[in-house]
Amino acid sequence: MSYADQVFVAMCKDILENGTSTEGEKVRPHWEDGTPAYTIKKFGVCNRYDLSKEFPALTLRRTGIKSATDEMLWIWQRKSSNIHDLNAHIWDEWADPDGSIGKAYGYQMGVKHKYKEGWFDQVDRVIYDLKNNPYSRRIITNLYVHQDLSEMNLYPCAYSMTFNVTKDPKKEKLVLNAILNQRSQDTLAANNWNVCQYAVLMHMLAQVCDMVPGELVHMIADAHIYDRHIPIIQELITREQYPAPKFWLNPEIKDFYEFTADDVKLIDYVTGPQVKNIPIAI
Repeated sequence: MSYADQVFVAMCKDILENGTSTEGEKVRPHWEDGTPAYTIKKFGVCNRYDLSKEFPALTLRRTGIKSATDEMLWIWQRKSSNIHDLNAHIWDEWADPDGSIGKAYGYQMGVKHKYKEGWFDQVDRVIYDLKNNPYSRRIITNLYVHQDLSEMNLYPCAYSMTFNVTKDPKKEKLVLNAILNQRSQDTLAANNWNVCQYAVLMHMLAQVCDMVPGELVHMIADAHIYDRHIPIIQELITREQYPAPKFWLNPEIKDFYEFTADDVKLIDYVTGPQVKNIPIAI
């Protein structure tokens, strides 16, 4: 059965059984009707996925891999913070009349910084170091830029990636590993979406840097289940689980900036029914 399903079920049970409630407290998120959106939460959740063994897509319900990839490329490749450059509507609630979400996500990826080797944005610096300094312990991206927080319509949730390269004597190529740091996560709406996005990113970066993907470590400071999501989660984690799908990435692409969502496929992806009309706290 899918390892991602096992991780997800164990995490949700832990939150429901051992988490703490914010009910009655002062909270920022609210539902569309204005009601406060309370949560059950766990601090410091750490999930690990070995991408060399299987792709971490849930089979309890379907994760839209092309849409998830498109949003990741919106940030990491197009370096945009305007929803008009995105093919989904997941950011519409936070966009201004011009479609901008402010100096968040893709904007930060596109800012150029001065290094000894010249000027790079964060993505190009990662690719440069993976190709030229693979054993560097400084291959890090960071979107949580305090000087720009006041101009972000939403503070970054998944805010940092730390890349680390290792050598496996059983493999010809170097192994690319990474830690994804997330300050906050809506477990139902976003957990597997984010896991799949960054798994795809690791596959893409490994391919263009002549490596193979290794371990993705997902650190979540505040992993929570919203009050109106509890019955949905309780039903979801009792569903039948299926084998993980096979992951396909177009092997012809050697330049990160040439990837599109159509270069990614999940093969033999068998899942339970989709969960529709999930209420989203804003």
